[in-house]
Amino acid sequence: MLKKLNESGMKAWLYLLPAILFLGVFMVYPLIDVFIYSFEEGYNSASQTFFGVGLYNYDYVLHDPYFLQALKNTFILVIITVPLSTTIALLISVGLSSIEKVRDWFQTIYFLPYVTNTLAVGLVFMILFKKTAYSDGLINMFIRWFGGNSVDFIDGPYWAKMFVLCLYTIWVVMPFKILILTSALASVNQDYYNAARVDGTSRFRIFRRITLPMISPMIFYLIITGFIGAFKAYSDAVALFGTNLNAAEMNTIVGYVYDMLYGDSGGYPSFASAAAIILFTIVLTITCINLLISKKKVHY
Repeated sequence: MLKKLNESGMKAWLYLLPAILFLGVFMVYPLIDVFIYSFEEGYNSASQTFFGVGLYNYDYVLHDPYFLQALKNTFILVIITVPLSTTIALLISVGLSSIEKVRDWFQTIYFLPYVTNTLAVGLVFMILFKKTAYSDGLINMFIRWFGGNSVDFIDGPYWAKMFVLCLYTIWVVMPFKILILTSALASVNQDYYNAARVDGTSRFRIFRRITLPMISPMIFYLIITGFIGAFKAYSDAVALFGTNLNAAEMNTIVGYVYDMLYGDSGGYPSFASAAAIILFTIVLTITCINLLISKKKVHY
């Protein structure tokens, strides 16, 4: 019996070996390497040398105006886009669930932005909002139609650029959330709804007491992945404002890391590593907080 268990255990480890090797080589080792780089002061990638070990890299990054701007932009993006996109996706999913005949057709339409190239969608948004020598853009045309003044959303004030970035991010992530939530709603046992209707329960109470608790694991999953995705945002900003995000004041933490490695101010892997570890710490902290909250709010 013991021999059979040992053989089963060996087979299990053999099956897991490819995944363990993949995770070790492409995830664990790079993370450890970045952590080491973040403490090496004055690291030179060409000569593979450094002149000290300490917290200087973290001190520099945390006092760098470009990083503080990127941190501010990222947090605004997270705070606005994650709750809004999840809420809107939930409302649309509930609406889709009530029209079964054309639900699949609408699901396909809503999912199209998710499979479209990010830069292509960003280009469309830029055309809609950007002022040119020939046109103020379609959005400004509607603003003037309602009596307002045109706004330069791409090269203008900070709040206008952040509005476009948040709107674009919500647009891009919503199809995936709608698909997940629609599937979650379809899996809810209809007996609960039938029993509630027999008791004369209102629709809002059914939604609050039955629907939300039953799909809360999926909502929690979307919130967690939404936070992680928003903290990793970079291509969204590039698609709208170009590669010089520092000049546009629209850089993100991931964009700051990229700039420190390859941008105009590149060649500083130690600073980039310190910024990456700070981002990792922030995401890990928020994920742990969400996990603690989920123990009380999520019904499995």
